[in-house]
Amino acid sequence: MLEVRNLRVAYGAAPALWDVSIRVETGELVCVVGPNGAGKTTLINTLAGLNRAAGGSIAFHGVDITRLAAHRFCEAGIAIVPESRRLFTGMTVLENLELGSYLPAARARRRETLEQVCELFPAVRQKLPMPAGSLSGGQQQMVAIGRALMARPKLLLLDEPSLGLAPSIVMDMFDAIRRINAEGLSVLLVEQNVSMAMELATHAYVLEEGRIVMDGPAHDLMRRSEIRKAYLGLE
Repeated sequence: MLEVRNLRVAYGAAPALWDVSIRVETGELVCVVGPNGAGKTTLINTLAGLNRAAGGSIAFHGVDITRLAAHRFCEAGIAIVPESRRLFTGMTVLENLELGSYLPAARARRRETLEQVCELFPAVRQKLPMPAGSLSGGQQQMVAIGRALMARPKLLLLDEPSLGLAPSIVMDMFDAIRRINAEGLSVLLVEQNVSMAMELATHAYVLEEGRIVMDGPAHDLMRRSEIRKAYLGLE
């Protein structure tokens, strides 16, 4: 479905990603883990069309989309839930969700998709007429994921969905991500909560200092001593 080959991204003269190659198959949940500053957000923003690649290629369903305008990534079927959610806090929850169904095909099924989002996140249904800024952090993250789902994407990109959330809410959030994937939606998850991400994912990539330093089946990587020591504090 998604094939990234030798991707390079730079901010001016400063390189951020070097020769990054990853794959996401149809229906798969893949995670990218790594420390702060590794380039995880740069990677996911580039895959959403928000950053421009300096080299390499991004193919989606066999079509090269590397040089497309940002809005064309959404048309291709890619939706992102950005770090820190980035909701329009003065608008209602319903208005924020409806913004996700901007494309004609998604707009035609807006009511159906809204019902699906409310079934996934029952707390959102009760908050539809309220300003998004009045919601808790966990509820805002639900709305951010719901807004991306309103686009009816083929691939969902999630950037640090657990950031700043209470542990009990994190468990609920990861359960929702599991259910989204179980319904057939491909997911690429960027996350610092390594143990939770690895538990969800089928395949994992470790990104450090802008490079992929390790990848493989998630359950295999979790058994590796260097992963357990560096990211879980276990010997």
